[in-house]
Amino acid sequence: MAEFIRIYEDNPAPKEIKRVADILRKGGLVIYPTDTVYGLGCDITNSKALEKIARIKGVKLAKANWSFICADLSNLSDYVRQIDTPTFKILKRALPGPYTFILPGNNNLPKDFKKKKTVGIRVPDNNISRALVEALGRPIVSTSIKDEDTLLEYTTDPELILEKWDNLVDVVIDGGYGDNQPSTVIDLSEAEPVVIREGKGSLDIF
Repeated sequence: MAEFIRIYEDNPAPKEIKRVADILRKGGLVIYPTDTVYGLGCDITNSKALEKIARIKGVKLAKANWSFICADLSNLSDYVRQIDTPTFKILKRALPGPYTFILPGNNNLPKDFKKKKTVGIRVPDNNISRALVEALGRPIVSTSIKDEDTLLEYTTDPELILEKWDNLVDVVIDGGYGDNQPSTVIDLSEAEPVVIREGKGSLDIF
């Protein structure tokens, strides 16, 4: 049975954030709000938790393309190769915001991602997700929770999310209604930016 924890985005309660971060640290799976759709996440360094998410999503861990949720741009250099000034300017302009940027990975990636040439980086404009990352002390690996219902691509109501995911995850955070539009994905790993998916993030800022 998943814990259902209400956290307010305007002012996330440090006690509740710490509680969820501790669960992540112990290998728990958490569903939490972002500035787009609700995400399913775990500690970037916990292999068992990563395997669990891969099983739930029906993919092989080695082939999974998930995002790293970061609190800001300061820990980018932990996982991403040296980025040039124009690329950094794009990131600075767009983040925090509803974008996922594909960037070239470096040799410090956690062992489950060592073979990845690129990684997807997200800094959501959502206080709950960023506070969680800060409390955990490292990024959360994240994937959006799709809905099997063909009419509903994403579930936006936390209570319905709990109903569906109750036996699969350790915590569902109720951070209010989510969005039903995913992030805009932009590949910055080559010379020119390439739009992989147009989502909530406007392309006008580029």
